[in-house]
Amino acid sequence: MERLQKVLAQAGVASRRKCEEMIAAGKVQVNDETVTELGFKVDPAVDSIKVNGRPIAKEQHVYILLNKPKGVITSATDPGGRKTVLDYLHGVKERVYPVGRLDYDTEGLLLLTNDGEWAYMLTHPKHHVPKTYHATVKGMPHGSVLEKLASGVKLKDGMTAPAEVDYVDVDPEKKSSVISITIHEGRNRQVRRMFEAVGYPLERLKRVRFGSITLDGLKRGKFRNLSKEEVTELRRLAEKSHNVQNTD
Repeated sequence: MERLQKVLAQAGVASRRKCEEMIAAGKVQVNDETVTELGFKVDPAVDSIKVNGRPIAKEQHVYILLNKPKGVITSATDPGGRKTVLDYLHGVKERVYPVGRLDYDTEGLLLLTNDGEWAYMLTHPKHHVPKTYHATVKGMPHGSVLEKLASGVKLKDGMTAPAEVDYVDVDPEKKSSVISITIHEGRNRQVRRMFEAVGYPLERLKRVRFGSITLDGLKRGKFRNLSKEEVTELRRLAEKSHNVQNTD
């Protein structure tokens, strides 16, 4: 017997958090009875489970790495008709969704899956999976600026956690710098807001690493499936970071 929201997430209905919202809203039926209790347990091999009257279908889990271009929406659809990340997944038959988000102007590493439990582990704040970005700014920030980014910046939603910050490249002719920053949180537009807070608005932002996964060998706009070993390693990393937090 497993919790209903976990079964829904594993079936690729949505992330576990979204599945919980669907249950609370009365959109889920078990054996033709509406269930709104989040702790409700089911046997997926025996029980009939429906969402909005439609039986859930167990799909084979897929795990995708996309090198997202700038100017693309991290969403399944866009009312404005703009390109979404799903437009780049040619040949993918399963219904997948992004693991976290990259905003419209941010490019780089994006994971997508139909495994809600796996996505939940990688995005929940308690797991603190590191994400590395390359940020391009005008000028050459002094070491004190980098130290401030590393120790924590005060934003409207509170102080940021400690980050790892270092120079990647400096272009004296263009008077610009590329700075690597690794964060363990997932606030909305966090990296952009951190640099704005220290007086260096970003010209370009690219995510280059998520946990142990990098973009090595993957061209912009292209995708590949993660290997079984990569999927397992990300899960292990999420579990390890959670255990470390619990012992602190």
